[in-house]
Amino acid sequence: MLKVHSRCDLSCDHCYVYQHADQTWRGRPVRMPLATVRAVAQRIAEHAREHELPVVHVVLHGGEPLLLGAAGLREVMAELRAAITQWTRLDLRMQTNGVLLDEELCRLFVEFDVRVGVSFDGDRAANDRHRVFAHGGSSHDHVRRALALLRRPEHRASYAGILCTIDVRNDPDLVYEALLAESPPRVDLLLPHATWDHPPERPGPEPTPYADWLGRIHRRWVDDGRPMSIRMFEALRPGGSGTEAFGLAPADVLVVEADGTWEQVDSLKTAYHGAAGTGFDVFDHSVDEVTRHPGVAVRQDGVAGLCATCRACRVVDRCGGGLYAHRWRTGSGFDNPSVYCADLLRLIDTVDAYPPPTPTVPADGSTTSPVDELLDDLATGHGSASTLALLAATQLSITRALLAASRDGSGSTPAWELLVHLDQSASEAVRAILAHPFVRPGLVRRLHSSAPPGLGAAVDPLPALAIAAALRAGVPAALHVPVQADTITFPALGSLVLPGLGESAEVTVRPGEFRVRGGSVEQTVLLDPMAPPSTGWFPTRDVPVPGGRLLLEDGDPYRDCYGQPVQSRLDGPAARALGRTLAEAWRVVHRDVPAHAAALDGGLRAVVPLAPDPARPLRSATARHAFGAVAVTPHSDPETMAVLLVHEWQHAKLGAVLDLYDLVEPGQGAQIRVPWRPDLRPPEGVLQGVYAHLAITQVWQSRAAADPGDASANAAQFLAWTRDGADALLASRSLTAAGERFVGRLRHALEETRAGSG
Repeated sequence: MLKVHSRCDLSCDHCYVYQHADQTWRGRPVRMPLATVRAVAQRIAEHAREHELPVVHVVLHGGEPLLLGAAGLREVMAELRAAITQWTRLDLRMQTNGVLLDEELCRLFVEFDVRVGVSFDGDRAANDRHRVFAHGGSSHDHVRRALALLRRPEHRASYAGILCTIDVRNDPDLVYEALLAESPPRVDLLLPHATWDHPPERPGPEPTPYADWLGRIHRRWVDDGRPMSIRMFEALRPGGSGTEAFGLAPADVLVVEADGTWEQVDSLKTAYHGAAGTGFDVFDHSVDEVTRHPGVAVRQDGVAGLCATCRACRVVDRCGGGLYAHRWRTGSGFDNPSVYCADLLRLIDTVDAYPPPTPTVPADGSTTSPVDELLDDLATGHGSASTLALLAATQLSITRALLAASRDGSGSTPAWELLVHLDQSASEAVRAILAHPFVRPGLVRRLHSSAPPGLGAAVDPLPALAIAAALRAGVPAALHVPVQADTITFPALGSLVLPGLGESAEVTVRPGEFRVRGGSVEQTVLLDPMAPPSTGWFPTRDVPVPGGRLLLEDGDPYRDCYGQPVQSRLDGPAARALGRTLAEAWRVVHRDVPAHAAALDGGLRAVVPLAPDPARPLRSATARHAFGAVAVTPHSDPETMAVLLVHEWQHAKLGAVLDLYDLVEPGQGAQIRVPWRPDLRPPEGVLQGVYAHLAITQVWQSRAAADPGDASANAAQFLAWTRDGADALLASRSLTAAGERFVGRLRHALEETRAGSG
């Protein structure tokens, strides 16, 4: 959590930053200097690299981060993305009061893929009880205007949800209805910060007013069919995933103040002056050093880090002792139950006692949402043709968004104008080129200011894309195209390698051919496959397979995205040998698991040969940005190749799903032990392993039915691995509601598979 601006334009009387015990904000700079942002970004990148983290979550916070303005925020977000995304995926978010949000800022957040949470306490009376300007004026209309902006289709991707602080004097029904009216993806209901030294207000005679108030909203929410995600209720239900305030998962939040000091979670500011301090800063101390601070380390101990009262409680696994800050009492420190202990116990009982009503069947007879239908379909292990088509379409949409972002960075160019023209007049040709698996990795590299090690600087990919689309459509065109290492690559079509081309060459598309002029070279390339081969032209080879044609991609420079060395261009005999193995492997998949074969037919478009490694002769890989392709080491056994193709295509499908939906709770720091690896794995890695192993279980069970032998032992091993991995995931409380449904259905499919094999 980065405190990029340490002042605020509202004067909320329940704010723990300015109104509670800690007042360290008074001695800090108003805004985080850019040099501090760079230092923070480098520390995060360093930590991600050293620990091989699949994702890091960064929240821009304050004060009020929008006070930085569009230019200031652009600087901060650009620094973070430039430093971090070459090592891991950056989940970038912001928490704001929304007062200053406008269209320019919304466009900026969409551009930088920032999810924005807005603080809003409900109806006008509830919101203006606390969230007002210094002069006492209402912020309600300002915040509702901000939420309306985020709901627009062009901005909706940046709408993360609403943070609502509870006040039991407000009408819970009116608060619920006001929140629901804003169509938030998620609502966080927060108990007001309090300690045993300064207990929360409890108006009236009831001993648990907060549980009673929340219980009313819970009943409304359940009765309405849970129309939005309410994180508190989802976390407290049996098997819930937990949050910072609930459950026993290790704490994984650190704060960087505007002056670069590392702090513990900032809710501790409600306890006493300096409670969140660590004595460390980003200039001299790494993330690992901060995590060894006693105040951070004690929160990694689960139930062992709780007081005796909590350890003996029947709901300790779900409550987790409540928010750490709420346990403070002078004399005993944090070794106490939450000041909300009685409320939390009653609320958990309320959640348990009020089951969901019988679902109402819509007029079309369906009882599941489109999201549930897609996940349920994929949880069978393979997925239908319509689901695969949907995943491919959404991946193409992401590529188009990256293309637009690239254009926004460079402005309108002749290449962009040609692409726009072709998209209108020859849309199928443009779609076919943009769907090539290595277009997206090229755009991602272009949008990052630093290329991954060993790949060199990224060039503008738009001219080559536009020419490739013109070639496919047969539309005359001419553009200057960047040259890399004497090579121009046209995605999905081939590469032209001619020494002396220079740094840029003019490419002219004509019927059946194209001409290249650059440096000291002028060359015409004939595209007719029956014509004599043109000097330096290496067309992308393809392999006929039962589902169509599969590209053998050994020339595209952006295929080097698998974290493993890729093979340079294969000679003719090697390419033909690999093609024969792939074609036969495809037929083996159709023989063994026809449903998985249909999934391959529906989306796998290219195979990349990996460089041989004598120590690991059978390797395969999938890249998150390269949907539609897998990488394998060339070998001659189609039975083994079939297993590798099915295995990696599972990863590709699940990666596409994770681009759409959170199946693992954001910010999850849990590590899970699995039977197929010696090391602890993050939840997303376990989810990937379980989904891939489900398919391999189905392959070996099919083979065992035909010829038991070794296949039966392999089937039994993968069945046990998949079952144990799924059970570990469900027990970890690291999944979202959608993730739990997905793994639960996957587990059911596994049982059906076992029954069928029996």
